[in-house]
Amino acid sequence: MASPLLSVSDLALNLGDRWLLRHVSLVVSPGDRLAFVGRNGAGKSSLMKLIAGYTEPDEGSRWCAPYCSVAYLPQNPSFKASMSLSSYVLNGLDNEPHMSVDDRRKLAYRADAIIERLGLVPGQMTDNLSGGEQRRVSLAKALVSDPDVLLLDEPTNHLDLPTIEWLENMLKARKGALILISHDRAFLRTLGNGILWLNQGTLRRRQGAFDEFEDWSEAIISEEALRLHKLDKKIAEETRWSHQGISARRKRNQGRLRDLQALRLQRARQAPSQIKELTVNPIKAETGGQVVLEARDISLSVSAADRRRLLVQHFNLKIQRGDRLGLVGPNGVGKTTLVRALLGELAPDAGHVKAGYGLIPGYFDQNRALLNQQASPWTVLCPDGGDMVEIAGKPRHVVSYLRDFLFDDNKTTQKVSTLSGGEQNRLMLAFIFAQPHNFLVLDEPTNDLDMETIDLLQEVISEYDGTVLIVSHDRDFLDRTVTGLLAFEDNGRIIAHAGGYTDYLDRRRRQLDKQQQTQADKKAGQEKTAQKKTVDRPKDRLSYKQTYLLEKLPNEMATLTEKITTAEQHLSDMTFFEQDPDSYQILAEQTRQNKVNLQEKEKAWLELAILHEELNSS
Repeated sequence: MASPLLSVSDLALNLGDRWLLRHVSLVVSPGDRLAFVGRNGAGKSSLMKLIAGYTEPDEGSRWCAPYCSVAYLPQNPSFKASMSLSSYVLNGLDNEPHMSVDDRRKLAYRADAIIERLGLVPGQMTDNLSGGEQRRVSLAKALVSDPDVLLLDEPTNHLDLPTIEWLENMLKARKGALILISHDRAFLRTLGNGILWLNQGTLRRRQGAFDEFEDWSEAIISEEALRLHKLDKKIAEETRWSHQGISARRKRNQGRLRDLQALRLQRARQAPSQIKELTVNPIKAETGGQVVLEARDISLSVSAADRRRLLVQHFNLKIQRGDRLGLVGPNGVGKTTLVRALLGELAPDAGHVKAGYGLIPGYFDQNRALLNQQASPWTVLCPDGGDMVEIAGKPRHVVSYLRDFLFDDNKTTQKVSTLSGGEQNRLMLAFIFAQPHNFLVLDEPTNDLDMETIDLLQEVISEYDGTVLIVSHDRDFLDRTVTGLLAFEDNGRIIAHAGGYTDYLDRRRRQLDKQQQTQADKKAGQEKTAQKKTVDRPKDRLSYKQTYLLEKLPNEMATLTEKITTAEQHLSDMTFFEQDPDSYQILAEQTRQNKVNLQEKEKAWLELAILHEELNSS
């Protein structure tokens, strides 16, 4: 068994009025990839900070093995101004006294490669970064050091699907330990080989795939409910005995009364604190036409330096009432621009969009432009004053309505700018669901939400009798909510696919396999035709070109063999992949192509050698 890298023992964290964490212990070893789950507010991020050593516990201890490195991606990173992204990522990593000049150069190259892979420019300054950009830079800083223990708090927020898949592959190739907080079930299923569950201040651990979490957690909740039920029953019986009369006050029965008080104290300690759950009643879509909107031959572009960059060309779409559509593609490809064009917020360069009869969109904007950061949740919902909102045709007090979305009463009058990302997203949902609509357009609605809230949102969408268009990087959420997918392809093309994201991936893989097989068959046919022509052509001597190739090919084959041998030695070193995955992939592809070329040259040389021998013998 591998030696532990890090451990915490009997950790506790007190918030003043209550214990958030108590008696929390954990041992982290090499190869651990732990999916860390729990409700919003359970204390996951607080515990991650304690594990990382960023904060001190009120009780308990933390131990880290000598020379064990720990990197942590916080949910809300802080930044120094006026630094390039490359300098920020390398800060504190490239000044180790034992590092050689070559090591520093390799680290700088790796940092720039990861920054660029995350869609950023290494020379860009840290000033005026958006929240999403800050998180991506912090993720690059955590990844570039290749630590022994990597702690990631919601790493997939603000990443597109191709980048998430790249991150999955990179994390799977790591040899160190990983603790991962994420609302992305598909991400946790792919990476996790163990589960951490924080519930009611208690941390539980289970080895195994994340798919086992639901059954495991539900079994524990049921067992605890049964145990508390038995304890309640025993307390009730003892209380009844204590009320039966004077016999309970005799000296010999005082011990039994003390036992009753101990049972009551035990029950009070074990009573679960009240868990708040987001409450959203089924929302009703307004009436409207059968055709929601129709886009005819639209093209979209944006300014890029001294030219226009094409986003969408010749796109046609008809959305009908009841459709459940997903929109996917890399960051910057034009998803939000297309959504705004479909909603009539900007005009396309060519073509037109026609809104259907009675169209009333409800738009969840990932940038939260609808939220006035200086307003309060109360005034966001009641912009004209007052304290009542109309929900499903019935008036409700604004505070009562906000409680359904997990807002404490004191937060209803705070500035929106002071709310967390999850709270602002819940406020956006509260605002949209309070408005009339029949076409829900949700742009990255799952960011900063916990899995329970995402589950409820999925149920709301499934029961909604209007039309839904979802832009999301959450693959599991797309699989559970949409029945059709619009996928951005190359050159501004958008292709429609039936089913969810998993169906789309399966179809793409089959298409790619078919294309590769077609290319292989075509190449084989061409080679066969060339061979036939060579055999059928009557000759008494080799041509000049054939003679040249017969002499040149052995040298070329020797050069390729040497390149392949050297490359395979590099590729067998797994630290190469961990330090520079992009260069590893490039070298692997070059080596594969060199092997194909070597086989072709060997085959050509052998055919020429046989032909030369036959001609000489005749």
